[in-house]
Amino acid sequence: MLPKLGIIAGGGWLPRQLAKHCKQSGRPVFVIVLRDQADLDDFTSVPNAAYRIGAAGGMIKRLRAEGAEDLVFAGSVRKPPLSALRPDLWSANFLMRSTVFSKGDDTLLRAVISALESEGFRVVGADDVLPDILAPSGCISRTAPSDSHMCDIQVGELAAKALGAEDKGQAVVAKDGVAVAQEDRRGTAAMLNDLAVSGHHSEAIGGVLVKVTKPAQDRRVDLPAIGCETIEQAKAAGLAGIAVSAGGAILLDREAIVAAADQAGLFVIGIDA
Repeated sequence: MLPKLGIIAGGGWLPRQLAKHCKQSGRPVFVIVLRDQADLDDFTSVPNAAYRIGAAGGMIKRLRAEGAEDLVFAGSVRKPPLSALRPDLWSANFLMRSTVFSKGDDTLLRAVISALESEGFRVVGADDVLPDILAPSGCISRTAPSDSHMCDIQVGELAAKALGAEDKGQAVVAKDGVAVAQEDRRGTAAMLNDLAVSGHHSEAIGGVLVKVTKPAQDRRVDLPAIGCETIEQAKAAGLAGIAVSAGGAILLDREAIVAAADQAGLFVIGIDA
């Protein structure tokens, strides 16, 4: 039997799907539900406990007591300001030793993984549990990108990799051979919303959202991901489609994404970045 899995659950589809898969496959599981990030009611069918994000020491103690050996991070997490974190003793010691809280997400998450592995856990990726969640290579929607869109995808890929190398984000919007918007620490949704409501909207119409793994990405955490909400946001911003890393980006419910893209007339393509 596979070792017991501990799920550190943020918001969204992925942690729910991981818990559902464990229950259906018979894999023992325990879910740490992050307060103000995920909904406790989503995990009533499996053993769980809720903790605030600054109580890492309590989480570790509970996971040990429950016999979890593997850990997986899943779901969206809004990083609180340090002033609101209220760290417990373990978290405070981690923050003092690592000094990474105010740095990029990838830097912070690598430090968290290292600290958890030193506690005896094995951190795995969501795709280690659910391999089918990764984007395949090629177009999965009815609408396909044009030659000009493919050129924008190449420009966007280079710009997104440069952004990722600085640990600032994973996504850009490219149009007519130019990157017209780039993600910041607020995330992809905020970037697309900015385009939709700002005067730059017309400049992005017909453009492409390109979202790829960072050059130094730890594939166990924070892989780029898109869901049905991303399709809606891309449509609202006037974009023509979305390109993501084939084998390196998570599709949050592939069937629903394809249906939403087809209804919106957008393309979705996995690129071999």
